[in-house]
Amino acid sequence: MRKIRAAIVGVGNCASSLVQGIEHYRALGKGHPDGTLGLMHEKIGPYGAGDVDIVAAFDIDKRKVGRPLSEAIFAQPNCTKTIWQNPANDIPIRMGHILDGVSAHMSDYPDTRRFQPSAKKPVNVASALKKSGAEVLVNFLPVGSEQAVKFYVGEAIKANVGVVNCMPVFIASDPAWAGRMEEAGLPIIGDDIKSQIGATIIHRTLTKLFEDRGAKLDRTYQLNVGGNTDFLNMLNASRLKSKKISKTSSVQSQLRTPLEAERIHIGPSDYVPWLCDNKVCFVRMEGRIFGNIPINLELRLSVEDSPNSAGVVIDAVRCIKIALDRKLKGALVAPSAYFMKHPPRQFPDSEARQMVEDFVAGKIGQ
Repeated sequence: MRKIRAAIVGVGNCASSLVQGIEHYRALGKGHPDGTLGLMHEKIGPYGAGDVDIVAAFDIDKRKVGRPLSEAIFAQPNCTKTIWQNPANDIPIRMGHILDGVSAHMSDYPDTRRFQPSAKKPVNVASALKKSGAEVLVNFLPVGSEQAVKFYVGEAIKANVGVVNCMPVFIASDPAWAGRMEEAGLPIIGDDIKSQIGATIIHRTLTKLFEDRGAKLDRTYQLNVGGNTDFLNMLNASRLKSKKISKTSSVQSQLRTPLEAERIHIGPSDYVPWLCDNKVCFVRMEGRIFGNIPINLELRLSVEDSPNSAGVVIDAVRCIKIALDRKLKGALVAPSAYFMKHPPRQFPDSEARQMVEDFVAGKIGQ
């Protein structure tokens, strides 16, 4: 069976979990008792989780550039837990274009987890993608990398490659960029990945529960802390505008009448180095039920952040491949609605899930 040829921008913790996970499910294979554990879909069309080959990867950190992918995914500042010890992939990490991909404080932070940009000359990304034969580009750039994300999506268009935009820079949900992808005849899924069991999907679900059960939600917050480079990057509040919009609008979309801005707060809280890739989320919801009686709900979630993301990315990559096989183009509404926080159109998650099933089965186009 022909494999899915994928490229990665940003060889951080999320990329590490994805690469390791591909090898994990490929090695276990069909029939193993754990062969489908942790997967939302064993198969998407004809493609299993192990049917993805990473054929190109771009980064800017000197500890990764030039090294084989199988080594770079374990290089500092990566700190996620190990899924698979020895991923068999020796493609070299190519020097990417920095642009606004590194916040100033990330280079100066007195910690081994800070970014250490390489002095090597950036490669021609479109040319490298073409030579690799990549079909899908997965964007794992840091939050706030507006210029860099748009640059790489532009290079993907030049190279005739579909895109999974895991970050909160609005591409699939921007009619102009979605139009560019459609004009090029290429599919895109975006924007801003929802984790399997993450802060946003849980907060959305509880918000919808309040709505469906007749409870009035008066105010809510979601605070997140973690110790990976994503949280270190987000200490720069100027890079968080699109992230806060993405997470807040995702929760608000589950309400018939959105909360006033001062009654909802969703966003990162702080960087705690010793947490490493563990993310701790605190959700509080205050509302009223029958007879105008108060109800308060508090939740604490602790989860390894990057595998939680990779469990959804593996499905998004396979959906892009299906779209390419079917010659679909532009923003894929169904997969974006289920996999992403800020899709072109929001739907309740139960409805979005069925839309994905229908998309995979070929019952709906996009």
